Amino acid sequence: MASVFEQIAGEYGIATDQLTLWVERRWIRPDRHGGEIIFTETDRARLGMIVAFSRDLDISEDAMPVVLDLLDRLHATRTRLRTVMRAVTELPEATRIAVVRQLRGDDDT
Repeated sequence: MASVFEQIAGEYGIATDQLTLWVERRWIRPDRHGGEIIFTETDRARLGMIVAFSRDLDISEDAMPVVLDLLDRLHATRTRLRTVMRAVTELPEATRIAVVRQLRGDDDT
């Protein structure tokens, strides 16, 4: 019976040692429940992205942490922006219009 690492590595066409290294480097952070390791959909998406970056874009292992950090920051910023946009939609209409104008740079002053 194949280990979860062997199974996941096979799905993505990478060596088990490569997957193990990426987990050790914390590029991928599978969940651990008891003694079982679980790769979530998020882990799988990130793994697919790392594989594509490595193969298709030839991003080196030295550069990968920088790329992943930038992507993590971008994701966090998008999450915060969604929160702000939800808050803006709850404002009274006149205030909402003023905020949107300000964000667009439509300065009437």
